[in-house]
Amino acid sequence: MAMPAAEIEALIRAALPDARITIEDLAGDGDHYAATVVSESFRGIPRVRQHQIVYAALQGRMGGALHALALQTSAPEQ
Repeated sequence: MAMPAAEIEALIRAALPDARITIEDLAGDGDHYAATVVSESFRGIPRVRQHQIVYAALQGRMGGALHALALQTSAPEQ
């Protein structure tokens, strides 16, 4: 069950409307992605919590429709 990059982006954007999001399909199979998410919402929040926010936005699709997501998160540079 592949998951399109546009769907991943839409789910993240719904949770973090201000985010700059880039998604890369690492294997060309719709199952292995790398994502970079930059959002003001992450400011002052530990990286582990930032990742939890993104995973929550994916609404349980990790491990099912989405096999692997290499994730980088940060707040925008000031």
